[in-house]
Amino acid sequence: MRAQLLMGATLAILVAACDNPEPSQPTKSISVRSEQQNALHKLSEENLKIALRRAIYDSGQKCNTVTNAGYVQEYGNLSMWTASCASERSFAIFVGPDGSVQVRDCKETEQLKLPACTIREPEKEPAAD
Repeated sequence: MRAQLLMGATLAILVAACDNPEPSQPTKSISVRSEQQNALHKLSEENLKIALRRAIYDSGQKCNTVTNAGYVQEYGNLSMWTASCASERSFAIFVGPDGSVQVRDCKETEQLKLPACTIREPEKEPAAD
């Protein structure tokens, strides 16, 4: 009888402990960006098109003229950019913190569960009064 009471009390304490979990510490995300990643954000529109066209060619793909190019988003530790070509092909260009570049056809992004090749509009600075 005493063992049953002791077992019941122990079980009650364990259940009560499960109802009040200790608060977990918030996790902080650390973002590491390379000089190459930051430099792309500072390029003029024409120089950005040239840089992304070069990345496309270096990957073995073809793009005679980049008609539109821009920043998409951060994806993991990669900066994602997109470039549309006059040939109506579009590419997703991923730049890593080590300066590495990966190029994917935008037609493959959904299949590969990657973000869509949609250019993010640059944030507007508030107008001065």
